[in-house]
Amino acid sequence: MAQEQRTSVRPNRITELFGIEVPVVLGPFGGVSSVPLTAAVSDGGGLGSFGLYGYTAEAIHKTAGQLREATARPFALNLWVPDGSENTRLAQADFDRYVGVLRPYFDELGLPLPEMPDRYLPDFGEQVAATLEAGPAVVSFVFGVPAPEIIEEAHRRGIVVAATATTAAEAAALEAGGVDAVVATGMEAGGHRVSFLKPAEESLVGTFALVPQVRDAVKIPVIAAGGIADRRGYRAALALGADAVQVGTAFLATRESAAVPAYRAILKSPAAGETVLTRAFSGRLARGIPNRIIADLRDPSRIAPFPAQNWLTGRFRPEAAAQGNTELMSLWAGQGAPLIRHDSAADVLAELLAGESGL
Repeated sequence: MAQEQRTSVRPNRITELFGIEVPVVLGPFGGVSSVPLTAAVSDGGGLGSFGLYGYTAEAIHKTAGQLREATARPFALNLWVPDGSENTRLAQADFDRYVGVLRPYFDELGLPLPEMPDRYLPDFGEQVAATLEAGPAVVSFVFGVPAPEIIEEAHRRGIVVAATATTAAEAAALEAGGVDAVVATGMEAGGHRVSFLKPAEESLVGTFALVPQVRDAVKIPVIAAGGIADRRGYRAALALGADAVQVGTAFLATRESAAVPAYRAILKSPAAGETVLTRAFSGRLARGIPNRIIADLRDPSRIAPFPAQNWLTGRFRPEAAAQGNTELMSLWAGQGAPLIRHDSAADVLAELLAGESGL
């Protein structure tokens, strides 16, 4: 993006807090974050973000190193706050039953059935330690309030802390917990509903109802997320009191994304106009484009609890992506997908920032 485009945006609380030039944040994707896309958004003056769900400490250090090689500008690393469900152990019989439900997909893709692992996720403490050692400009969290000692250590290292809320009450809890900025994410957003005070089904507030409520509830900067894909959403979010916007789906459809071609194609197809909330892929509520997996697993009794379900489907989703089989992939997408018009991160940024001029 040209320098004159970036500097035409007046600094605000978010740009000054994050050390960026334009108030645009890349949504952190679990599983499909890419170094090129994160770097492209950061180089364009925004805050590139990289999702670290499931990453070991070694993988976090490696990814942070790759990001530093790709961009000299600020970027964010994102972690999921554990709620205790991560430690759930399934009985072997239950594990086998859930594997049996998914067996047709493994067979279709030519994959062996998985055996029960010792654990489904890396240790959160090790993830946090590696992330803070990596020293990103921003560390962001979803699914809860990070512990005080995490925030204190981040601040000691000069790292800004952001976290996500789906209700005004969650935003207030985050501010009370010491975070520096809150992402107000409406139910329109793609991917997981990251509610933590009440069940996700009871926290489905739309972005443009949520943003002003959060702005009234907290004094820290507010980032609007969910359904924002063009200059109109950008302009509306800022008019309602947001200091910045976070955009996921529009960037996910760009060539810098880690989404495979078949995924990017469906994001730009009429199919993206209909998204649903489902627990089929992970055991947690998430918004995506309907496909066979979602249709097959409507019965909650056929879905393992999180994180076991996410681990199990994670054994075949990469192969489905490699084969371009969108019926067996998690096609996370927000309700703004029909507004996608651009193939590069620079063009998405330019489209969003056109909202500054009121075009």
